Amino acid sequence: MADKLTRRQWAAAIALPLATQAPAQEETPEQLLARAQKDVRESAERLEKFPLPMAVEPAFVFKP
Repeated sequence: MADKLTRRQWAAAIALPLATQAPAQEETPEQLLARAQKDVRESAERLEKFPLPMAVEPAFVFKP
C-alpha cells in the first residue's frame, strides 16, 4: 500500500520544480499587454468550441 502524502509534502513536490526554474526576465508593458491579449483570444477560441444553449445561461438582474 502506498504511503499517503500530507498537504505539505504535496506543496513541496509542486514548489520544487517551480523553484528550480530560471527567473523570468522582466517584460515591458507592451509585452505584457500582447501576452494578455493572446491569452484572452486563446481562451475565447477554446470556449467557442462548446455550444451552450440559452437555457444554460444564468438568469439574473443587475441592480446596483
